[in-house]
Amino acid sequence: MLIGGELCQAEGGKVADVLNPATGQPFACVPDASEADLNRAVAAAKTAFGSWKKTSFAERARCLTAFADALEAKKADFAKALTMEQGKPLMFAMGEVMAVVKDARQFAATGELKPVVTADTKKARHELHFLPRGVVGAITPWNFPLMMAANKILPAVTTGNTVVLKPSPYTPLATVMLSALAAEAFPAGVMNILTGGNSLGQRIVEHPDIAHISFTGSAATGKRIMATGASKLKKLTLELGGNDAALVLPDASVAKIAPAIFQKSMFNTGQVCIAIKRLFVHESQYDEMCAALAKEAAAAKVGDGMAKGTMYGPINNKMQLERVEGLVADARARGANVIAGGQRVATETGGYFYAPTIVRDVTEGMRIVDEEQFGPVLPVIKYSSVEDAVRRANDSDFGLGASVWTADPTGRGVDVARELEAGMTWINDHLAQPDTLPFGGIKTSGIGREGGGEIGLKEFCDMRTLTIPYPKK
Repeated sequence: MLIGGELCQAEGGKVADVLNPATGQPFACVPDASEADLNRAVAAAKTAFGSWKKTSFAERARCLTAFADALEAKKADFAKALTMEQGKPLMFAMGEVMAVVKDARQFAATGELKPVVTADTKKARHELHFLPRGVVGAITPWNFPLMMAANKILPAVTTGNTVVLKPSPYTPLATVMLSALAAEAFPAGVMNILTGGNSLGQRIVEHPDIAHISFTGSAATGKRIMATGASKLKKLTLELGGNDAALVLPDASVAKIAPAIFQKSMFNTGQVCIAIKRLFVHESQYDEMCAALAKEAAAAKVGDGMAKGTMYGPINNKMQLERVEGLVADARARGANVIAGGQRVATETGGYFYAPTIVRDVTEGMRIVDEEQFGPVLPVIKYSSVEDAVRRANDSDFGLGASVWTADPTGRGVDVARELEAGMTWINDHLAQPDTLPFGGIKTSGIGREGGGEIGLKEFCDMRTLTIPYPKK
């Protein structure tokens, strides 16, 4: 781990196993941090904040660039570790590593927040300044361990904050491997990385010297974090779950869009908060779409992420695999028809493999429609009018992402997209999110935004106004 610029083990040498989801067996171990370890990390971050907040942007940029260079030099090691602990195919793991490298360099190039002059009169100049908050507690999930860490630590340190980072206990390895790189790239205490279980995350949220919590995970956990932080009025960034709806309008070509819809729902084995999780299809095209998606599912290459040609790896952990199985079983019991997949994929090594699954004849009231699957399962819902489909898509506690698929993207597509209640919307696409747009949702899908240039940077800042009077003549 990394505490106060020093690489160290957990108090008492305590460790935790890291499992490979392709086998279900441990292949590595990481430190299991104690409360004392956390207290040391927070104290180091608090001390470092005093000087880091005064450091010039040029110096912060130099540190970010050094971090990016070091990560790129070790990209093969990080990608392999990421595949083995998370399950995703190696080429996608490499893409995740390089996305972090790109983001670090972009923050170094464009991340300076300068004061804004809001008015300049004969009497005074009025300025708006953006100040770092202090110690940021960053807690990340298991689906994109490095990218989610980057979304938090990079804007936090760019704006002058210091960080205590804790990854998911399911995927701690690639994150803790960042410790050696961060120790060389940043001054002592600016970046602190601890690994541990859920109780460590709770202690981070409760710690009185942590000013801001940035968390990505379930809505239920996000609500608990919000309640815990309320007594101290902690600043929060909560990127929570989604049950993203995609609406296929009657004018769309099923043959053209079915492959893309399948990919946007199954990417990372469906373990993406903004993946398509509810597909609404007009009754005139329903059978055609179901058949096309089933064909895509049957052709999907499922296997160990380290094996050549694999497109879809295992579900990350046993608990999530069992949850997905339970949702499909509930749908079957309620009369839904599973037309592709619907079972585990047996391999010689075991592991948590589940076939890409298409479920038809589903409706609201079924768990597979009402809840977030977070796995390789797509329910296909029939509708008779676009207005009714929009109403049903919006009838959810979630509001992360949504998409419209149509032959008229600049006309009817825009009109329908504007009616969807989501923080991020697409037309004839889903998942794609350029760096210029912020990431986040509405309703129970979260609070705050990540990314999007200045928007993401300001998420980690407090605003201060400054009025400077001109001398009287």
